[in-house]
Amino acid sequence: MTQLPSAAPTIATEPGQTEPAFRLVAVAIEARILSGDIQPGDTLPSETNLAETLGVNRSTVREAIRALEQNGFVRRETGRKKLFAAVPQSRDISRRLKTAMVLDHVTFEELWEAMFALEPAAARSAAQRRTDDDLAALDANLAQMRLALHDSDVLTDLDIAFHHLVALATGNRAIQAARLPISELFYPPFLAVISRLNAAERLLFAHEKIVEAIRDQDSRQAQDWMEKHIQDFQRGYELANLDMGTPAALPRAGHDKQ
Repeated sequence: MTQLPSAAPTIATEPGQTEPAFRLVAVAIEARILSGDIQPGDTLPSETNLAETLGVNRSTVREAIRALEQNGFVRRETGRKKLFAAVPQSRDISRRLKTAMVLDHVTFEELWEAMFALEPAAARSAAQRRTDDDLAALDANLAQMRLALHDSDVLTDLDIAFHHLVALATGNRAIQAARLPISELFYPPFLAVISRLNAAERLLFAHEKIVEAIRDQDSRQAQDWMEKHIQDFQRGYELANLDMGTPAALPRAGHDKQ
């Protein structure tokens, strides 16, 4: 079991302090994990021991652990009380970023601008680094898309999956993590465009061209076709009489996409 240093400072709760005590405890434990003092997989002290070491109530520690679990820094075995340090996954980080962007009233136009910056760069990188497995996954996605041209929901799912596969082909974890929350927030307007316009075949054609360029390792063409693809979405949004200035909303249940 990993022990906090015996000389670890207590968490002071001074008059006028605005930061909740549980958050200070969470930050203290998170800092130890980020610094490497506590390694992912290490067993953490019990709530009682943490409370004694940090000089706070056990209820404060319990709230801190709950926050750390929500953010992916702590996990526990199902049905057991033992706590383990963990590394937040992209999904954990994405959830927090999505919530922050929604609360900040980020618009679909802002999301589109971010997509226009990230997706062409991902396509260019994918063309340089793709593997045979990446190509097989992209080909399978295209095959499914050809069978779903008349189903807007399935087609939208496959489009989001397609962009995720392109990001995976980059081998760049920073690109993969950066685009994930943007892609997930993009789901509602994309479904609206696909549902209102007869854009399925144009969508498929763009994907085929992007995959062709990635297969040929033609980074310039991959980037150009991805730019055209993202620009098409903006035109489709305007043709569908939708307002790009509308604030983004969290995806409905069951549509937290890759």
